[in-house]
Amino acid sequence: MPTMADVARSAGVSVATVSHVLNGTRPVLPHTRQAVLEAIDTLGYTPNTLARSLVTSRTRSIGLAVSASSNPYFTEILQGVESAALAAGYGLLIADPHDDPGHERKIVQLLHERRVDGMIVAPSARPHDLVRYLRRHAVPTVFLDRVIDVDVAADTAADGGGGPASAESAPWYDQVCAESAAPTARLVTHLAGLGHRRIGLVAGLPGLSTTSERVSGYRDGLTSAGLAHDERLLVSGDSESGSAEQATAALLALPGPPTALVTANNAMTIGALSALRRHGLSVPDDIALCCFDDFAWADLFSPRLTAIAQPSRELGARAVQLLLDRLQERRRPTRTVRLPCAFVHRTSCGCPEEPGGSEEPEHTASSTLPQKGTAS
Repeated sequence: MPTMADVARSAGVSVATVSHVLNGTRPVLPHTRQAVLEAIDTLGYTPNTLARSLVTSRTRSIGLAVSASSNPYFTEILQGVESAALAAGYGLLIADPHDDPGHERKIVQLLHERRVDGMIVAPSARPHDLVRYLRRHAVPTVFLDRVIDVDVAADTAADGGGGPASAESAPWYDQVCAESAAPTARLVTHLAGLGHRRIGLVAGLPGLSTTSERVSGYRDGLTSAGLAHDERLLVSGDSESGSAEQATAALLALPGPPTALVTANNAMTIGALSALRRHGLSVPDDIALCCFDDFAWADLFSPRLTAIAQPSRELGARAVQLLLDRLQERRRPTRTVRLPCAFVHRTSCGCPEEPGGSEEPEHTASSTLPQKGTAS
């Protein structure tokens, strides 16, 4: 089996130069790098990752815990994570927490025990045990899509979350998500501008930051449009199709049902459409519909769905970059990055057809927000 020394002799360079090419630890001249890579291919050299990790205490692997099997939105994020990780020379260990607090705690521990260098996690609605574990072991972490309240993270220190990550230790987590409140308000004001006065919201699972932010945006949109807040028009679809179908049916059963509906994620959009069809209602003739989350087949529906599109792959790629920055500089300040969404204007809102639809960003740039505190 060829060794790194064999590669160095074949390429006419030092063993240290081969190491720099393999590990990206120092810049190497392009022609030298090419010579090393050609020698690797010719000899069929395979780096001993296990031996290297014993020396460096790094495995060049990332643990990813997202509920991708049940949510197409996370599947697109996963693609962004995978692409960015591979480009940086990192492998992925992937697990699905199924949005279950107990299960997410177990799989995060399993990933940690496999010595991943850091983790990217989409936390559940009750992430206290998860946060407690990650904080106790000072695992470099990026919370993805759903942000953790600073107070929730800090509370782990007060309720038994102590350990190596003491109050004086370095920050250990960063966060990245899409804007939620302003885009949801945009959907509401758009519907109000079309003359709707009773606009309902099928909201997501209570406890998720995305749910609370979209509910806040819904209320802000009503206020901006000068509409009354009727709490009967705000129902929970628990972020699932079946629950959203039941919640939409409850809205339709009201003495004054909504004339327009906003659904807060892609799964709930499907559930709402099922309920409307079951009640013999046509979109947008009988009720207008706008949704949060654009998805691959939204443009194929009849009518075509007016939606908020999240930058899914960019979220995944940015999560990887935040984690690599944290691994490079463990004491850097904690960051929360919010990426802009786009308003995709189609016809389910009741507007006339626009060739190709129109896509307008909610903001011109992403924002990076420093945390007011850390979980330490």
